[in-house]
Amino acid sequence: MNRILTFSILFISFTVFAQNENYNTKKGVIANGYDVVAYFSNTAVKGNKKLSHTYDNVVFQFSTEENLNTFKANPKKYVPQYGGYCAYAIGVKGEKVGINPKTFEIRDGKLYLFYNSWGTNTLELWLNENPEELKVKADKNWSSIKK
Repeated sequence: MNRILTFSILFISFTVFAQNENYNTKKGVIANGYDVVAYFSNTAVKGNKKLSHTYDNVVFQFSTEENLNTFKANPKKYVPQYGGYCAYAIGVKGEKVGINPKTFEIRDGKLYLFYNSWGTNTLELWLNENPEELKVKADKNWSSIKK
């Protein structure tokens, strides 16, 4: 009986706390805790832990209650493309690469996040290397690498 109880607790814990590999979550939240709705006002704003919402088994944080409610009304609109991984890396290499949450683009009403560190700003590369073509490649690559 104790083994069954122990196994049940472990299974529930794993299920509840397992990360969804289709999303780039750092410290358990998407976009490194930045407010995905705020990006659509062309600002990168850190979210607040007290203003969190779980969607598709992923935690999102918001800077205002208004942004939280906006997200709840239409979450699919605000979820970053490619699970919040670097759009450029998905397009060029088909690899899941982390991002700098302050480096982003809204294109065709969708949020794209990019790596920007150690002198490499992939948003600049994306914009200089035909973003429409890279987006097509990234869409194709993402469909084969997401789990």
